[in-house]
Parts: sequence; C-alpha cells; structure tokens
Amino acid sequence: MEIKAIIWDLGGVLIDWNPKYVFTETYFESAEKRDYFFTHICTNDWNEEQDAGRSIVEATQELVAAHPGWEKAIRDYYGRWTEMLKSPIYDTVDIFRHLKDSNKYKLYALTNWQANLFDIALVRYDFYIGLMAGW
Repeated sequence: MEIKAIIWDLGGVLIDWNPKYVFTETYFESAEKRDYFFTHICTNDWNEEQDAGRSIVEATQELVAAHPGWEKAIRDYYGRWTEMLKSPIYDTVDIFRHLKDSNKYKLYALTNWQANLFDIALVRYDFYIGLMAGW
C-alpha cells in the first residue's frame, strides 16, 4: 500500500506543550497540590471540552464558581497558555520539512487545540506559517 498522506499531531509532536511548565511544584507549593489540581479541578476531561469547542471564558467562569479557592490557578490555565508552549520539537519539525519538501505526501494537522489557541501557535512559530501553505 502506498502512503499518500501523513497526519501530524501538534502538541507533543511538533511543539513541546505541557501545562506543568506553568504549574510547577513551586506554583502550588507541593507536587501533591498540583496533582490534586489536575485530577480534581482542571482535569483532562474539562480541558477536552474546550478543545471540542466549548468557550474558554464560559468554562473558566463555571469552574471558578464551582471551586472559588482555586480561582487563580483556574484562570492561569488559559491565561498563561502561551507559557505552556515551549520550543518546536526540532527533530520532528525537520522530518516534517523533509517530507513536505519531497512533495510526495499530503500533510495534515490533527489537533484538539481550540481554533484561537491554534492561532497563537501559528503566530508564535514561524515554521507553521511556512508549512501551512502546503497543507
């Protein structure tokens, strides 16, 4: 079977993204408190609702109302989202560029980032803009 298209994920594949870059043990004073935050407050399920298109503002307001003692951290989850983005994962980006330059494949991005968050990555990482032209 001939491969004609390649689908790329963004966070963790082309871009180093991790909320723990913001929410360090120092931010919460302990690893246990940070783990509690991700397990019981800003959970993966909650984050995926926004990735599916739910308003970040609405989700944040509802979570703050439900957990007022965690307001700063809840607001920082999206308020400091760009700090969760680090550098491109250069080895993967090099592979991506090589495959794009070969003109042998259609390249697609598959991400669960909400559109406005994706736009931040487009502005921040110049290789996305250049690569998007061929997608």
